[in-house]
Amino acid sequence: MRNLLLIGLIGFALVGCGGNEKGTFLKTVESENDLPTAVAKLEKLIKEQGLTHFNTIDHKENARKVEMNLKPETVVVFGNPKMGTVLMNCNPSMGLDLPLRMLFTTNYEGETSITYTNPEYWSLKHNVKDKNCLNILNKMKMALEGLAQEAAKK
Repeated sequence: MRNLLLIGLIGFALVGCGGNEKGTFLKTVESENDLPTAVAKLEKLIKEQGLTHFNTIDHKENARKVEMNLKPETVVVFGNPKMGTVLMNCNPSMGLDLPLRMLFTTNYEGETSITYTNPEYWSLKHNVKDKNCLNILNKMKMALEGLAQEAAKK
């Protein structure tokens, strides 16, 4: 019986680890650009759309500073403080996931990917029930999809 339960739990976990369909926690977009170009495109889009760019963190450079190796990996931290404040008023724990972040990685073949957390997940994680906040999360989902797609284009 224990083995059956364990197999069931593993199967359930694997179902939740699917591709980019609705409800997945992380969304990934393959980029046509190299990492520096994709990051620069996102930073430009953030500025053009009136969002706030808080920081860009180069994990590879930070690894180099401690004499370690890491494939190219950069996080861009950005957001809309007005929307974020509304969400944090719905549930202060939203502050754990805000501001927004996009992760840019390069694999061993030199292909760059852009990954971000699906805001649909936050509605579950932070138990968001307020219709206004759910609407904001939906807008964030569409905005992140658009930003990732645009940063990925040549």
